Amino acid sequence: MRLFVDQLTNLDFSYLDAERGVVGETWLANIELIGALDEQGMVVDFGQVKKTIRAWLDTHIDHKLLVPTTSPQLSFEQKGNTDRLEWHCKTGNISTTGPSEAHTFIDVASINTKDVAQWCAAKLKRLFPDSVETLSLSFSVERIDDPYYHYTHGLKKHLGNCQRIAHGHRSRIEIWRDGEMALDLMQDWAEKWQDIYLGTEEDCKPDPENTSNYLFSYDAQQGRFELSIPKTQCYLLQTETTVELIAGHIATTLANANCGSHFKVKAFEGIAKGAIAESSSA
Repeated sequence: MRLFVDQLTNLDFSYLDAERGVVGETWLANIELIGALDEQGMVVDFGQVKKTIRAWLDTHIDHKLLVPTTSPQLSFEQKGNTDRLEWHCKTGNISTTGPSEAHTFIDVASINTKDVAQWCAAKLKRLFPDSVETLSLSFSVERIDDPYYHYTHGLKKHLGNCQRIAHGHRSRIEIWRDGEMALDLMQDWAEKWQDIYLGTEEDCKPDPENTSNYLFSYDAQQGRFELSIPKTQCYLLQTETTVELIAGHIATTLANANCGSHFKVKAFEGIAKGAIAESSSA
């Protein structure tokens, strides 16, 4: 008998890619279990399936930086509870230091839905009784017909896992100019922020060891975080990079550049959540 749960949960994270650098991503998790029926006439109770798998994915994938350990682009070391990663890719050299809980090391050459799903499923299978013969996991992405972008960031003041300096999202953006949807502006921002790192100015300085990079660093509740990343992959805000402040920044930037127009910006943070901001200038 097969038991399935489609779109069990969605996961927001970033990963290291040989071509694109640090990529913010959002995946939907789908699960299928095959096994004999128990005395209740169930393979496994839905409540147990959802609770167990969500908790594991939240701990090991969500709001983490996924690291492909067999990639030749990677070198890393662990000292105590801290990881030091160096990544050499087409866009330039990237390095990050932070608490080990901020990273998940996956035994694959590249991060993709198929290989990560197989890695996760092998580990999740151990959490269920032997009566579960097969556990299959698949990841899918939200279908987005309008413009969207991938962004990575970290929120040093956040008391949860958003404080991790390299986690991210795959996000839609909707913009209205004087009450009309402005597809041209939506496309402009999607192109500008394709695979972007959104950083706060006060956390940023030129990297003294690599003049092509910015160095972001801060202390948060989970520990000390640092990220060196090519300047070409960065966009700096004067504020923190919460989705509320992102939406406000876009709306204000558009209003300042277009006197007499009113702008409404709906910025998404992953799937089906985000913030709306409006701005006008005389």
